[in-house]
Amino acid sequence: MRICRTKTTSIAAIFLFALAVSFTPNVAKAQVIDRIVATVNGRIILQSDWDEALSYEALLNGRTSNQLNADERRAVLDRLIDQELLREQMKSAEIAHTSEAEAEARIAEARKQYPDAATDAGWQALLGKFRITQKELLVHVQQQADLLRLVDARLRPSVQIDSKTIEAYYRDKFVPQLKQAGAGDVPLADVSAKIKELLTEQKVSELLVSWLQTLRSESEVRIPGAPVNSANGVQTP
Repeated sequence: MRICRTKTTSIAAIFLFALAVSFTPNVAKAQVIDRIVATVNGRIILQSDWDEALSYEALLNGRTSNQLNADERRAVLDRLIDQELLREQMKSAEIAHTSEAEAEARIAEARKQYPDAATDAGWQALLGKFRITQKELLVHVQQQADLLRLVDARLRPSVQIDSKTIEAYYRDKFVPQLKQAGAGDVPLADVSAKIKELLTEQKVSELLVSWLQTLRSESEVRIPGAPVNSANGVQTP
């Protein structure tokens, strides 16, 4: 974005899936569908790249590619562009790469969304339906997790959530939600850490949006057919 500690922590809500859909392009597929859908600082994104990203998006969110509407499909392309921009930042960052074991654990969580994938045979059949191999999925998840680590390392240290902000959230949002749900009272001390983490993730998400906007303004991003903002020369959806 969803792609994690919690749905909030994955930053999936805005990046989806949590920031979601990074992979190594398949050259053979690119020869079949070779229309250029975007370029990022000279790096070409092909229609085949986009289609494969849509398959990952659908698989990891318990849907099919046909269930993604036009806006969702375009959002996947935008995330591919954003991830390419972040991948360039990764070159100069000292980030510990995600291990295969960590990626396999995330895949196991995604697999639970599919009852038919309870057996290995069922899982392989599902991957075949999406034209994805286990190895490709593993690489995809590792790359996605690496980008999320980059975002965390770059933005999280600058976020400071004080006790007054936590108390305000508890009073103005958390307690009213409890009452609306008909639940009993929960002391602030019991949920303070969770509220702090939630507010931290929200702030990181806001900073990420700003960072990506800056990266786009400093980069050459081209989407064939998309209008160009005359103020900054950057193409917009």
